[in-house]
Amino acid sequence: MKIADDATMPAAAAVLVRSCEAETCADPSAVMSLFADSAQTAGAFTSYRSTFARGAAGAPAHFHTRAWEIFFVLGGSLQVLLDQEVTVLHTGDFLAVPPRTPHAFRAAPGAEADVLCVFTHGMDRFDYLRLLGRVTRGEADPSELAATSERFDNHYVDSPVWRAALERSA
Repeated sequence: MKIADDATMPAAAAVLVRSCEAETCADPSAVMSLFADSAQTAGAFTSYRSTFARGAAGAPAHFHTRAWEIFFVLGGSLQVLLDQEVTVLHTGDFLAVPPRTPHAFRAAPGAEADVLCVFTHGMDRFDYLRLLGRVTRGEADPSELAATSERFDNHYVDSPVWRAALERSA
């Protein structure tokens, strides 16, 4: 089925991904289920689900220059850096991070987290997530991530606030 918002927008095909058919990227502490990349949504968004083990690391401090990153916590608790503030999101909480805002996330200390993530405006990010999985599993060098910052609009930054939060929970 094709739908269009109005006469000026091209029709886009609906995207249906059954959970049993989603590609997964797993590492020792998390599983990402890849749902829809930008190429499948006419550039509108990219979406995936991350399920983190108890206290598992997520993403270090970073920002995006073009994309909003949206989090909806399906279960558990997610510790999040939002600019200079660290907070915890719980089941049912929603967070939309605008472009150029430093942020980071991980399963909250002592908790698991199940999170739906959406990037909009979309850009293909599944190759980045696959690379991230390979780095986490020790199959690729972390320097490969830095080399993709422009391609995937993922720019790592130093955050003393986030480092301090991680040290407190260690």
